[in-house]
Amino acid sequence: MIQYTNIIKSIGDTPLISLDNFTSRISSKIYAKCEFMNPSGSMKDRIAKEIIERAEKSGEIKKGDKIIMLTSGNAGIALSTICAAKGYELIITMSEGNSIERRKIIEALGAKLILVPQVKDSIPGQVSSEDLEAVEKKTTELARKYKAFKIDQFTNKYNSIAHETTGREIINQTSENINAFITLLGTSGTFTGISKVLKTNDKNIKCYAVEPATAQYLAKKRITNTNHKLQGGGYSRPLPLFNNEICDGFIPIKDSEAIKTCRDLAKLEGLLVGFSAGANVCAAYKIAKKLDNGIVVTILCDSGMKYLTTDLYEK
Repeated sequence: MIQYTNIIKSIGDTPLISLDNFTSRISSKIYAKCEFMNPSGSMKDRIAKEIIERAEKSGEIKKGDKIIMLTSGNAGIALSTICAAKGYELIITMSEGNSIERRKIIEALGAKLILVPQVKDSIPGQVSSEDLEAVEKKTTELARKYKAFKIDQFTNKYNSIAHETTGREIINQTSENINAFITLLGTSGTFTGISKVLKTNDKNIKCYAVEPATAQYLAKKRITNTNHKLQGGGYSRPLPLFNNEICDGFIPIKDSEAIKTCRDLAKLEGLLVGFSAGANVCAAYKIAKKLDNGIVVTILCDSGMKYLTTDLYEK
């Protein structure tokens, strides 16, 4: 049995599982990386650890410093976990449109949570790009006020570098040749970090980015609605970490498709996951059914336990 000196050391090495029940009607397989099994419950543990430890090494932060970050929830929960273990004072800014569970977890972990009201015409539970802009403005103001070290996960290069480890784990966990990799774009750190490693290992692997059907910003399609339910992704804004050269295409997913997939995964596989994971598996299935005995890999970003007050699992 492995023994760790603190919770941070348990980050990573998450299982990769085959969704055999979900794919029983097609010849291809979907392998899902269970990132919800990281200690704080999402893939964001990897980037929080990487960014903080790099900042410590560079001298940008030291014991007793304040740290601030904008988040849709998962990165904030991850950073709250890291800062609690390391003893940093943390301020989290988040839109009121994100799920209640995320707020409660962040506060339980000791961070100071500042909620920013949604802009006019926004829908509760559906954070738009305009909502995110309002949170960014507030974060910048508070960083100056508190003289806090500001983490911008949308621009920090260690975000995507952190997920190169995820890519290497995927390679080590698969004995078969991977045909495709698929994940939703949030900051795009997950997509860029994993895709870079996979394509370096095998240039024939196709890497696809998922966007909400109504907000296909990077796919350069007409945006009909920036309000959607894929929390943590589809912000309809430039993503500095996104590497278009390693993107083989975009897959649009509707809210209803993501929700149905989440419910199917719960009933068929015993996997209770969030909206973004549902979008990922739905997109993976669309690619997998076009392949003949192919292998498609995707990410189960976070746990459905963070969405029990939403309509995700309502009958």
